[in-house]
Amino acid sequence: MLVYIDDILVIGSDQDLVAQLMSKLSTAFKIRDLDEPDFFLGIETIKCDDGILLSQQRYMNDILKRAGMAECKELSMPISISKTVPFNADLYDDPTQYRSLAGALQYLTITHPDLSFAVNQLCQHMHAPIVSHWEQLKRVLRYVKGTVSFGLRIRKSLSRELHAFSNSNWVGCLEDGKEHHAFSDSNWVGCLEDQKSTSDFALFLGSNLVSWVCKKQRTVARSSSEVEYKALADVCAELIWIVSLLREIKVTGIFVPKLWCNNLGATYMCANPFFHARTKHVEIDYHFVRDRVASGDIHVNFISTKDQLGDIFTKALPSPRFFFSYRQLHVTNIPCA
Repeated sequence: MLVYIDDILVIGSDQDLVAQLMSKLSTAFKIRDLDEPDFFLGIETIKCDDGILLSQQRYMNDILKRAGMAECKELSMPISISKTVPFNADLYDDPTQYRSLAGALQYLTITHPDLSFAVNQLCQHMHAPIVSHWEQLKRVLRYVKGTVSFGLRIRKSLSRELHAFSNSNWVGCLEDGKEHHAFSDSNWVGCLEDQKSTSDFALFLGSNLVSWVCKKQRTVARSSSEVEYKALADVCAELIWIVSLLREIKVTGIFVPKLWCNNLGATYMCANPFFHARTKHVEIDYHFVRDRVASGDIHVNFISTKDQLGDIFTKALPSPRFFFSYRQLHVTNIPCA
């Protein structure tokens, strides 16, 4: 039972038990049974042949209307990889509008993981957005216009394997420099303003994406391996929580989670104590990854960069790579029955 203020979502495998619970709730509270969920907290549930599509189409249209861009020209990419984009450092004259729209886009990433990196970049400039930040926000809104019918596809899956892809972009942000399935990835020194890197992970249960993150790391890393290692710590904590949750709700047959990372140095550090002599400067809380590997709670494996799904969360990608990544995350507008 999921409760948010006065909205309640009840899910169960036994319809009789669900009916009993609803009956008991109705004796204590004034509630209304709306039958099967079709709209919950701004997210529409659309039935498909093999599962459901989670859509925020109404919410997306509302954002476009608020921005005065309901009839804007569509774009197929949220971020340009062109290095010739004009830069204007003048402060944007309506920062309140910028903050409002950037905040609204954050909620949209619930069903649009493909927007995570672009929105993460926008939200780093809430305090003093400049004209170029506003231009980038408008580009994201034009991408939203072009993907208004898209949503997150959840399919029936017999597999109960947990896979996580970890990735990071070492100082990939031109402003401060932090990085990041579990697919784990990071962008080393992604931001040149504070030399912090961007980290991300994507976590799959069976074939379905169930958790993802794109965020700037708290500290400055001295190497790409350290950045990736920190990203692995983040996804390891998420994996442990997901496994604990699944056990709590009596899901059985959970295999040892597999964590995929495209950095050999970080992979070796998880398994070989010798490498830890060269990472004494790394905060101790990140080393719990190795303990989990040693205890058999997770398996860390190397994955080729070309197969790394986390890139979409840490950097601007060329269109073929971007389209491949979001299809793998099951962001789609496939017609539903």
